[in-house]
Amino acid sequence: MSQTPSMAQKVVEDHLAVHTLIRAYQVRGHHSAQLDPLGILEADLDSFVPSDLINTIDNLGIYGLEESDLDKTFQLPSTTFIGGNETTLPLHEIIRRLETAYCGHIGVEFMFINNVEQCQWIRQRFETPGVMQFTNAEKRTLLARLVRSTRFEDFLARKWSSEKRFGLEGCEVLIPALKMIIDKSSEAGIATVIMGMPHRGRLNVLANVVRKDLDQIFCQFDPKLEAADEGSGDVKYHLGMYHERINRETDKDITLSLMANPSHLEAVDPVVQGKTKAEQFYCGDTEGKKVMSILMHGDAAFAGQGVVYETFHLSELPSYTTHGTIHVVVNNQIGFTTDPRMARSSPYPTDVARVVNAPIFHVNADDPEAVMYVCRVAAEWRSTFNKDVVIDLVCYRRFGHNEMDEPMFTQPLMYKQIRRQEHVLKKYSDKLISEGVVTLQEYEEEVAKYDKICEEAYTSSKDEKIMHIRHWLDSPWPDFFTAEGEPRSMSCPPTGLEEADLQHIGQIASSVPLKDFSIHSGVSRILRGRADMVKKRQVDWALGEYMAFGSLLKDGTHVRLSGQDVERGTFSHRHHVLHDQEVDKRICVPMNHLWQNQASYTVCNSSLSEYGVLGFELGFAMARPNALVCWEAQFGDFHNTAQCIIDQFISSGQAKWVRQNGIVLLLPHGMEGMGPEHSSARPERFLQMSKDDPDRYPEISGEFDVQQLYDCNWIVVNCSTPANYFHVLRRQILLPFRKPLIIFTPKSLLRHPDARSSFDDMASGTKFQRIIPDSGPASQNPEKVKRVIFCTGKVYYELAKERKQHSLEDQVAIIRLEQISPFPFDLVKAEVEKYGDAELIWCQEEHKNMGYYDYIRPRFLTVLANKKPIWYVGRDPAAAPATGNKFTHLAELKRFMDTAFNLQAFEGRSF
Repeated sequence: MSQTPSMAQKVVEDHLAVHTLIRAYQVRGHHSAQLDPLGILEADLDSFVPSDLINTIDNLGIYGLEESDLDKTFQLPSTTFIGGNETTLPLHEIIRRLETAYCGHIGVEFMFINNVEQCQWIRQRFETPGVMQFTNAEKRTLLARLVRSTRFEDFLARKWSSEKRFGLEGCEVLIPALKMIIDKSSEAGIATVIMGMPHRGRLNVLANVVRKDLDQIFCQFDPKLEAADEGSGDVKYHLGMYHERINRETDKDITLSLMANPSHLEAVDPVVQGKTKAEQFYCGDTEGKKVMSILMHGDAAFAGQGVVYETFHLSELPSYTTHGTIHVVVNNQIGFTTDPRMARSSPYPTDVARVVNAPIFHVNADDPEAVMYVCRVAAEWRSTFNKDVVIDLVCYRRFGHNEMDEPMFTQPLMYKQIRRQEHVLKKYSDKLISEGVVTLQEYEEEVAKYDKICEEAYTSSKDEKIMHIRHWLDSPWPDFFTAEGEPRSMSCPPTGLEEADLQHIGQIASSVPLKDFSIHSGVSRILRGRADMVKKRQVDWALGEYMAFGSLLKDGTHVRLSGQDVERGTFSHRHHVLHDQEVDKRICVPMNHLWQNQASYTVCNSSLSEYGVLGFELGFAMARPNALVCWEAQFGDFHNTAQCIIDQFISSGQAKWVRQNGIVLLLPHGMEGMGPEHSSARPERFLQMSKDDPDRYPEISGEFDVQQLYDCNWIVVNCSTPANYFHVLRRQILLPFRKPLIIFTPKSLLRHPDARSSFDDMASGTKFQRIIPDSGPASQNPEKVKRVIFCTGKVYYELAKERKQHSLEDQVAIIRLEQISPFPFDLVKAEVEKYGDAELIWCQEEHKNMGYYDYIRPRFLTVLANKKPIWYVGRDPAAAPATGNKFTHLAELKRFMDTAFNLQAFEGRSF
């Protein structure tokens, strides 16, 4: 029978309608997926069911189709794989297969990805009929892993029923999920996996994924366990671990590192990424084929914490990418006591991942095989496309936020259902027994076997009397320390350089190593200025930094400088990356053209993030001790958006986790009339967290300066000369241990004609000066000196200028405190004794309640045995770090300069 034109048109319209229907399932099918194991909530907060999915026959009308069309056969488009080997299917079968693929226990979000190949790849993995098949051996492995995961938590609950442990009950499937990801990644060539996770399930991951000895975990619950003398320690569900072992499934070596982290959820995300990047860098893994990261998250934190977004935005940046991270969200559908509807505005907790085109696989955690399939696909995605991917394990939390908490107060209906909910292990074991994959006896033997392992470990754990935090180290440096984890010496060699090296670095720093490279005339002028300085054997701030970096590169030490606008420098002083003015994107990094076999230099402008990027650099510095890793704030004032990293990791990381780190923070600081947000790097905060005792004069012996550095938690300096900046950077690497270094860097001093150093100050045998004594007339006749002004940083140059104008060079000595913490008690004492009769002043440009005064005052009084005062000169107390008015700024400066040189200012004042 021949078709009429209207019939032909109807056929075309119906085919187009079917194509639209298929696309509707691909885009919105996840909204109808059966994701909540409890069957109470929809996993997404949009309660509507998309009307373009065929939940009822009536919905066919949207497409101009009728019930009678269900048996009609339709040609399938190339954008679907539901046909398998068939190219046509009846409409009812098309709908059935789409429902199976997209509305079962897996919800796939991927159609926002703007890459056709990637979308096709995902469609093939989820639409192909019968694709989710597992062999009996795979099912048995899954069951055995589920047994270990579940029985581990059961064992802890039995033995320590009143202890907080943040158990995994309700998401026991996480353990087999992680093991599947690691197995598949190992198969693809991955040899190192670095993981970050919150506290929930951490002990289980340590036991059953990283494979920490069970007795080491169990002894943590013993209240009589003493701490070894190596720091203050941390609670058991924050500790990390590093372990090398054979992967049983692939028979290949695998190194697993679970990073220690604080209770601040998601803070560890960028740290993991930084360490992963470093491990990739050191093994030449430019495509992420050998080293990868896995990040675990909670649903409330993944949606609520901004650092998640910051970390995602590092994922594709050339100097920060780790070539794809697998994110696993343990979606309890609750945050402590807060309902998801009060905790986020987006349908899913995972919606933040859409910004980087990461596919998101939602899966019902009570269907272990669906979870395993999703994990397999995620691992394959990462090894194929080297992009991030998110697995959303929709589960529940069987108990409260911790085991002592009562969830019925706030979620009564949810917890009534949870109490009725059958455990996933019971469900899955029953399923496999009914399928004949295992027998009841085999299953019970598997349970008994693991229970016996736990009991034996429990017995042996009682022999553990001392808790050694170093057994939980996540980033060991075996070649750097002794076998006991101690420094190989307690001395630091001089940090000066040979004249030839200074000249060579100076010449490269003032030239363009590439031929036919057209630079900007302004940069050309800067390079000529550098060449002139080198001829005069002088350095300014930028050249001093160049000397430090270049010399370390010669010795094989990798140098990495990261932060906002660091390539040029916020103040246009650095210019480490030269840009060809004629050829777009052609650049030159002269620092990488210094020596034949030098280490490489990485300088990279970061995204406009402090929290995420500082965390990343901290992780990078963690991987190896032989690297100078620097993070520079655009202005020191902006470091406080990364305060969490500073407080929880940098200041206290070694005390909590016995983990040394040599990261350098470069924080531009100085009162220059630029207003309250461009003046202060808040030195008072760093000094308040420095752990040296203000009231005890230390025993001075041997290498006191090095011992002081070893005992401190971080080093705080404010260098006033380029040479001292050069030395402190080199000392950071030449020390036999690693400590964070906080440097308050200058702004106006970058170009100040007096802030120059001679090559003589950097020559062989020279080293960092913790204080710079007065070298003028006052120092030659100390008995004539009436006043000694101690200060730090830029204010020295203003004081020196003012002293000259008052012609007081012989009556006022000015001494610069270059290393503020740890406090140089020995050198300060020598200076105080030298000028025995003089009045002592502390002068700072910061306000009295800020800056250094509260830190230095008690330490000076300790040096003086409380027999003599040190008077304060500086700005008055204030709420804001600086005024926004230039006139006020200058008036404040004049006021305290006048006081500094008014020798009668403190007459008659009582101490």
